[in-house]
Amino acid sequence: MKIRVLLCDDQEELAESIQSVLSTCGDIEVVGIASDGFQAVKAVDTLSPDVVLMDIRMPNMNGVVATQEIKRKNPQTKVLVLTTFDDSDYILNAINNGASGYLLKDTSATALIDAIKNAYAGDTILPAKIARRIADAAKMVTNDREIKLKRKFAFSDREVEIALMLYEGFTNKQIASALKLSDGTSRNYISAIYVKMDCANRGEAVEKMRKAIQE
Repeated sequence: MKIRVLLCDDQEELAESIQSVLSTCGDIEVVGIASDGFQAVKAVDTLSPDVVLMDIRMPNMNGVVATQEIKRKNPQTKVLVLTTFDDSDYILNAINNGASGYLLKDTSATALIDAIKNAYAGDTILPAKIARRIADAAKMVTNDREIKLKRKFAFSDREVEIALMLYEGFTNKQIASALKLSDGTSRNYISAIYVKMDCANRGEAVEKMRKAIQE
């Protein structure tokens, strides 16, 4: 069965170029092209794609808002951001709103096709350059936050880094990818954080961190 892909980009020529690239793969079928986020949300409802390739800056509704809306209504649909912008705010907003990955438009045809297949399989797609941006953004927290969490819960440097990523809404897989950890190592760090905080789950941990930071 082919992977059904919806393209969302306000540059018609670029969208058609991407469609041409994807047509070379027998495992992928482009089922539609949307020119903005609003059209993409409607198209997902009618075309039921498996994967959406989503641009960020578009008229009417940008890619971040569209991603959030698509994931709210169709949580099984994978959204891969494909854009020219590698600003950390864009990356974090897209990932935190449900995107399965973030690719730049200079990605090779082979890498793009592989990314679609991997996203469809449930993987998080973060090329090394993007992963570094996320890791750097995660570190750009105030010393006050770090100091408060370390003092309150006796976290190590790595634990406070991961705790703050949990606080910002990163999934376990995204943390592992951004910090170049195995999934098992990431889970072990998170378990250790929960033990030090005397918490049973993420929601409880985030609430305790929020209180500690506000103190």
